[in-house]
Amino acid sequence: MFIDLKAKSSSEILECFEKLHVEGGESVEIEVLESDVESISYKAFVDLAQLFFMKMLTPVKESESSVILRFKKLNENLSFHKAQISSEKYGVDSEFFTLDKTSQFSFLYHYQKALEFIEIKSRKRVLNLGVNKADEFKVIKKMLTSSEFDSIEFVGVDYSASAIEYAKKDFAHSNVEFICQDINHLERSDLGRFDLIISIGTLQSSGIEFNATFMSIYQNHLQKGGAMILGFPNCRWIDSEMVYGAKAPNYNFSELSLVLKDIHFCKKYLQQKRYRVTITGKDYLFLTARKTG
Repeated sequence: MFIDLKAKSSSEILECFEKLHVEGGESVEIEVLESDVESISYKAFVDLAQLFFMKMLTPVKESESSVILRFKKLNENLSFHKAQISSEKYGVDSEFFTLDKTSQFSFLYHYQKALEFIEIKSRKRVLNLGVNKADEFKVIKKMLTSSEFDSIEFVGVDYSASAIEYAKKDFAHSNVEFICQDINHLERSDLGRFDLIISIGTLQSSGIEFNATFMSIYQNHLQKGGAMILGFPNCRWIDSEMVYGAKAPNYNFSELSLVLKDIHFCKKYLQQKRYRVTITGKDYLFLTARKTG
């Protein structure tokens, strides 16, 4: 599909996209003036693509004054969010397992800043709940020297047996342990306490009572003076693309009420325990907490 949108305003371009009817895998090409791209910005067109579940492809120079912007419609049926709920929804054969959020700059930057905020170099025992194939541990390893990394004990917990077995082989280090366990029953594993607990996009999973689970983790597994990094997805994964905007039940558009409700609960709870809490990020919102004083 080709559309001439030269000399059109942002409102006119948005209206055009709202009227489009394209199927997953179909391409849309729009011709715009280079001067329009400069005034609107390529970033705005990337956002436009995400709003309509598209991937923006490499632009093509058309003439001295115009450029063709290319978009490909994502297949909305290809998403781990629609997978049947089971312990292997996130296993090695799942759509989720093929994704790597740490390759996305908007995730990686804010996750690294959260690790710096809690002074990861000073931590001695780290727990990751929902570790899957250990991507978050790999980021920490790259941030530290070999001696700094080896001085920390890491424990990763996940409900998926196949993901845990993969992580054991792929990220085999003497100071890293992987445990297959349901987060609802952490008491079945003798985990002990940690001075950093990380959980990215896991505590909001169906089947987990968020408030009660969060408080139990804090009370039973965070040692005095320990820190926390919690990641709240403000995105969806569609056709292997990270698309901005959390999807709430009963809404066909992005809606943040549940995410903000959970963040507010954790922030208030931790502040009452004399923690300094920051909220950062974009596609994933990071609640990072460290003890004050």
